[in-house]
Amino acid sequence: MPKSDRPQTFTRNFRWRRPAGQAQEPATVEVVGTFTKWQKVPLVYDDPGQIWQLTLRDLPVNRTHHYMLLVDGKPVRDEQCDGLAIPRTAQEAHYQLMTPRGPRVLMLFAQTK
Repeated sequence: MPKSDRPQTFTRNFRWRRPAGQAQEPATVEVVGTFTKWQKVPLVYDDPGQIWQLTLRDLPVNRTHHYMLLVDGKPVRDEQCDGLAIPRTAQEAHYQLMTPRGPRVLMLFAQTK
């Protein structure tokens, strides 16, 4: 298939580091979202870097995805997210994060340059 005929896709690196003051590393860090059909995908722990990370490729482009990072099954804020959105579906409500402005999920703007 010629390059111009292939659908454009987006790659995203997810990273999470244990916050200062948290005593121990969690057992699991996962990402769920519209791009995983709300199925949990584990991040991998890099011991030397002391960071959890995952690269997802071939995400659909030119749309806004909703997602959450889960640390030991609990939603946490991703400092690299593109914004916060009000949950729209039952799946999003299941993984929502409570904020001072109410329940929210994380946003990812998957756009090509």
